[in-house]
Amino acid sequence: MKKLALLLALGCIFTLTAQTEIEKVSETISKSEIEGHIYFLADDLLKGRETGSPELKIAASYLANSFRRYGVKPNPKTGTYYQEVKLKRKFPPKDVSIVINDQVITDYVVIHAAAMASNQDAIFLNYGLIDDYKGKDVKGKVVIVKAGSPETNDGRAAFRLRPTKEKLANEHGVAAIIELMNVDDGTWRFIDHNFNEPTLSVDMDDNDKNSNSDIVYVWVLDKDGKKAEQLSAARTISSAIAIGEKHEEAVISQNVIGVVEGTDAKLKNEYIIYSAHYDHIGIGRPDATGDSIYNGARDNAVGTTTVLSMAKNLAKYPTKRSALFILFTGEERGLLGSSYYVENPVLPLNQMVYCFNSDNAGYNDTSVISVVGLTRTTAEDNIVSAAKAFGLRAIEDPAEEQGLFDRSDNVNFAQKGIPAPTFSLGFTSFDGDVTKYYHQAGDEADTLDYDYLLKFFQAYVLAGRNIANDRQTPVWNKGDKYEQASKELYKVQTN
Repeated sequence: MKKLALLLALGCIFTLTAQTEIEKVSETISKSEIEGHIYFLADDLLKGRETGSPELKIAASYLANSFRRYGVKPNPKTGTYYQEVKLKRKFPPKDVSIVINDQVITDYVVIHAAAMASNQDAIFLNYGLIDDYKGKDVKGKVVIVKAGSPETNDGRAAFRLRPTKEKLANEHGVAAIIELMNVDDGTWRFIDHNFNEPTLSVDMDDNDKNSNSDIVYVWVLDKDGKKAEQLSAARTISSAIAIGEKHEEAVISQNVIGVVEGTDAKLKNEYIIYSAHYDHIGIGRPDATGDSIYNGARDNAVGTTTVLSMAKNLAKYPTKRSALFILFTGEERGLLGSSYYVENPVLPLNQMVYCFNSDNAGYNDTSVISVVGLTRTTAEDNIVSAAKAFGLRAIEDPAEEQGLFDRSDNVNFAQKGIPAPTFSLGFTSFDGDVTKYYHQAGDEADTLDYDYLLKFFQAYVLAGRNIANDRQTPVWNKGDKYEQASKELYKVQTN
C-alpha cells in the first residue's frame, strides 16, 4: 500500500512538472505574435529576402531587435547581434560562344568560368571519371562528358559528381569540360535560374588560390541524350569556345546571433543551438498572376519565427543548458551562413551538444510535424512527447528520396559531429501543397493555417526545453553516419 501511495505521489509530481513546462510554453507564444513576425518577414517590402540585398539587412535588423526586446544577450564575440559573413558574388561571364561540330549551343550554363578562346578538336570522354582518362592525352584539351555516372545519370548525380570530375580534369591538365545534361525541362529551368544569374559563395580569401580556377566547366542541355549519342560515335569533334572575362564583387551579409545562459552550474556549459535561415530567393519569374516576389512565408519565415519563439521563451524561463540562437543568411545560395559559422564559431563547437534546426518547404498534413533526422539521435522521445502534448504527432522524414537532411543548415553541424535534426511543417510526401508553395511566388503569409502553426511552435519550444533540461546529454544513435565525427569533436574515448 505504501509503495502504491509513493507511485501515485511521484505520478502527481511528474504531472505537475509537465503542466508547468506546458504553461511556460503557452504563456510566451501567441497566435497574434506569430502572425506579426511572419507577415513582416514575408511582406513585399522585403522583396523576397535575397542574400546580400538591402532588404535582407532590414530583416536582420528586425530579428536582432526582437532578440533585444526579449532580453536575449548578443553575440559574445562582437557585443552586437550580428556575425559578419564575407561573401563573393560572381557574375556569369559575358560574350560566351560555344560551337560543337558546327552546331551553336544555346542551352548552357557556365558553372566555372575563366576567360578563354579555344578552337580545336575536342575529346569525348564518356562520363569523365577516373577510368575514362586511362590512355588518353587530354592536356590542354576540351573534353566532352556525359553527366553523372554509368550507375545513375540524373541531375542529382551530376551535382554530386561535379567536384570529382573537376578535380580529375584539373589533375590531367584539361582546359575545359563540357558536360551533357540529360534532364527534364523543370530541372533545366532550375539549373538555368541558379547558374545563369550571379552566384554567391563564402569568400575563402587565400584558399581561393587553391581552387580549380583555370578550368572552364559548362553544362549543356542534352535532352534525350542525342548529343552524347552522336558525339560518342563521331570520329572527330570540332569545338570553338570563347568566354569573356569574369567579374566578381565582395558582399557582406549577416548571421543574427543571441545567447541565453543556462541555470545549472554544470549543464550551462553545454549549449543547445536553435537555428533557422531567414533568407529566401528574392525576385524571380512571374507566376500566372504576375507576382514576381518570392516572399518565402513557409520557407523560411516560419522557421525563423520558430527560433524567435524559442528565444522569447528561454529569455523568460531559462533551461538548465544554455541556448545559442543563430539565424543564418545565405541558406538558399548553398548553406553559406552556416558554412561560414562552423568555421568561425562564436563559442567552441565542442560545447554545442545539439543543433535544433527549423526549415520548411510546406505542409500537407496538419496533424503531424516532420522531423528530418528524428530517429537518428537520443532526443527522439523529447521531441515526440512535446508534439503529443499539443495534439500533434512527430514523424521521421517521409521523403528520404529528396535528401532533405543534406539540404539545410543542420548538415554543416552534423558534419562536425553535432547531433542536428531539422524540425519541419507536417508533410507525408513531398508533393501536393508542399510543392505548390515551395520556392513559388504564392508562398504568402495569408495562405498559412495559423491555428496549426500555433501548435507547431509550441511543440518546438517544449521539445527544446525537454532537450535542454534533460540530464542525459543528447547524442547520435549508435552506428549513425556522424557518430565518429561526434566522438572526435567531444573527445569520446573509443575501445
